[in-house]
Amino acid sequence: MRRTRKVKIVATLGPASSDEETIAKLHEAGADVFRVNMSHSDHPLMRELVGRIRSVERRVGRPIGILADLQGPKLRVGAFADKGAALKVGQEFTLDDNPEPGDTTRVHLPHPEILQAVQPGHRLLIDDGRLQLEALKSDGHSIVCRVIAGSKISDRKGVSLPDTELPLRALTEKDRKDLDAVLATGVDWVALSFIQRPQDLAEARKIARGRAALMAKIEKPQAVKRLAEIIELSDALMVARGDLGVEMPLEAVPGIQKQITRACRRAGKPVVVATQMLESMISAPVPTRAEVSDVATAVFEGADAVMLSAESAAGQYPVEAVATMNSIAEQVERDPTYHDIITAQRTEPESTGADAISLASRQIAETLKLSTIITYTSSGTTGLRAARERPHVPIIALSPVVETARRLSLVWGTHCVVSEDASDLDDMVDRACRIAYEEQFAKPGDRVIITAGVPLRTPGATNMLRIAYIGSDGLGGL
Repeated sequence: MRRTRKVKIVATLGPASSDEETIAKLHEAGADVFRVNMSHSDHPLMRELVGRIRSVERRVGRPIGILADLQGPKLRVGAFADKGAALKVGQEFTLDDNPEPGDTTRVHLPHPEILQAVQPGHRLLIDDGRLQLEALKSDGHSIVCRVIAGSKISDRKGVSLPDTELPLRALTEKDRKDLDAVLATGVDWVALSFIQRPQDLAEARKIARGRAALMAKIEKPQAVKRLAEIIELSDALMVARGDLGVEMPLEAVPGIQKQITRACRRAGKPVVVATQMLESMISAPVPTRAEVSDVATAVFEGADAVMLSAESAAGQYPVEAVATMNSIAEQVERDPTYHDIITAQRTEPESTGADAISLASRQIAETLKLSTIITYTSSGTTGLRAARERPHVPIIALSPVVETARRLSLVWGTHCVVSEDASDLDDMVDRACRIAYEEQFAKPGDRVIITAGVPLRTPGATNMLRIAYIGSDGLGGL
């Protein structure tokens, strides 16, 4: 099954989409990667979901990526004597270390790191910003605040701190246990929540030891400020617009989305645009016009993937949501302005052999109007560099390593095929041409371009490109 679009689709699994038949329908409708949200999945359920995805993968004969999304630190206020309290704008309200039930003047905040880190003038956003507080004073045991906006607070509501860098480790105890569990099942990507600084990736990378690629979720202002460093240390980024829109002005989020997308493209790192893309399809069979434009904007911008959350996990129309996103992406990529926009955002290659070969293969393919670019990639790096060029023609990524093919299923434009290593150069050309023919990317008489490393089976040694004809038998011709 080949896609007729280059952007990828990530679908979150949940109560509406956990059985194997629905997963198969989601894949057929367009899902390339499945997300397992560890905020709502225990270890037995996670293992069942991974097993069902791998079963569907065997049925369809295509590598399918799995993204495990760790919960990250959840900061919440304590409980109230009356389940909640009514507040007035301008009044003082205190968050403290007293475990007694709260009232209209105070509530317990069971996070000493917040009590010690917040400074006067810092904002505290409760319940996704529905209640906004400004710190007046703090002594390490309590924070006296003024109510800026909002009128009520209730038990266990979440706390966001857009102005405060917290001395929190990115991985909670739950995250560490979840990370060990998901790595044991062989997931392909692990998303880290509430990243604040580059160092937040270090612990997860030490635990992962290369068994899964790491995706940094950008959802805090502190991460936006250190974006370049975080991109350098991560394998991919997610623009998590939900929490980002809570902690930053809503009107700033579209611009930040573009900044992150373009920065990732320059670095050759995959970027996923997520949250509320087709939100209305949780309860409606069709999206709003604004949601269609939102998805289209991400595709026009050259994002590697767009993601569905509750729409596919808990909505009434999970398959329809994926099919709708697929249709939007296909239509955008047929638009006459699409290639102009993608081309205008290209950046200069880095001074490496792989980048030079990728640039040359893209230019040759477009100049000679070749059918496809075929790249042999063991580690996935060559596939990433080919995708960074955003060529007009499709990319077939051939890898003998199934884990590499699964990871590349998230990457723009790559059609991933698991294939045995070639025995020599002639076999390499014949194998590449045959796969392009069988996967319906080329027909007899078409030309393709092949990139690889010589000697063969040498990771990171891409140094060769070759133009080949598809022969009448589907093999390489003269």
